[in-house]
Amino acid sequence: MTIRGRELLGPADVIDADLESFVAAVLAESPVTVLDCWAEVAEYDLVAITTAGRFWVRGTAATPTGCRSFGFFVKVVQSWGRSPLIEQVPAQIRDVALASVPWRTEPDIYRSDLSTLLPDGLTMPRAHAVLDLDEESAAIWLEEVPTVAHEWDAPRFARAAFLLGRLAASERVSPVAALVPRRPAHRHYAEGRLAHQVLPLLRSDIWAHPLVSSTFDADLRASLRDAAAAMPGYLDELDAVPLGTAHGDACPRNLLVTRADADGFVLIDYGFWGTAPVGFDLGQLLLGEIQTGERPSKELAGLHAACLPAYVDGLRAEGLDVDEATVARANALLMLEFFALSAIPFEALGGEITPQVHHVAGERAQAARFVLELVHATA
Repeated sequence: MTIRGRELLGPADVIDADLESFVAAVLAESPVTVLDCWAEVAEYDLVAITTAGRFWVRGTAATPTGCRSFGFFVKVVQSWGRSPLIEQVPAQIRDVALASVPWRTEPDIYRSDLSTLLPDGLTMPRAHAVLDLDEESAAIWLEEVPTVAHEWDAPRFARAAFLLGRLAASERVSPVAALVPRRPAHRHYAEGRLAHQVLPLLRSDIWAHPLVSSTFDADLRASLRDAAAAMPGYLDELDAVPLGTAHGDACPRNLLVTRADADGFVLIDYGFWGTAPVGFDLGQLLLGEIQTGERPSKELAGLHAACLPAYVDGLRAEGLDVDEATVARANALLMLEFFALSAIPFEALGGEITPQVHHVAGERAQAARFVLELVHATA
């Protein structure tokens, strides 16, 4: 039997027999016969440099209990070298840029036993197949996660912070973090994007751009430049902080909530998974939505106050007894390195300055001020 409607997947498709085995697994029934199946693009509003495509595969199948619907999420990942965005990187540093984002990380994570090792309260989608398409791309067939509408209020942020603390300190998880062949995140990033793109831009005339000059005032400009000059010492400080497992992009949109476990989260998007000083994921949790303009920066202080002690409690729940002051300092320095120094919306400087673009730039500037104040307060 030929199951029609999946041409959109191209080489990421599977043979019909494999599809039916996936359906049998997800429906927990056997035998199954796929009656109808189609693929459609999964819309997503952010560009990801190692994502070549996202698709929904849906259909119906005949089972011993009747006709049932099914769904899968198919993600195609690739080397950054195949992304059009690589053209924005100067040719002389492209090798450094490519090495900074090891695209195989996500396929490797879904091939691992991480799902059996995560702390209670965290899960991940089941991978039905991880297919190597060629030397620079792979396709991942994942179960569809039935998410529910929910509010990201302070208690939910604190719950996420607690579980990310547990993830960071989990001895069961740490061998999977070690699968990523790179230095701890703060050193890896500093030697890559920070050194070759961010710091040179901060020393350039970028401050004269109308979008930047209207949102990043002279005091903020001076503070960011001073912080950039102090980074070698800050990196040395971070070297002394305990290392843990980092999801790498633990923003709310990558922490899915389901009806089956309203107090837990399904972790997705493992492209930046690895090892980092404790406190790393806390920064992305707090700043991810501010960076994209989805949350006002005025909420940052309250969320930080709720999340920091919850994250420390998560570390201690896994047996890592680190005092809150140490985590607060590490978190402040990591947010400086990974967010504040690059808070200028570099990606928008070549386009029209719309009210929305100006708003996002202003919110990032306010968040950068908050981070700089934390760096000063935790010194």
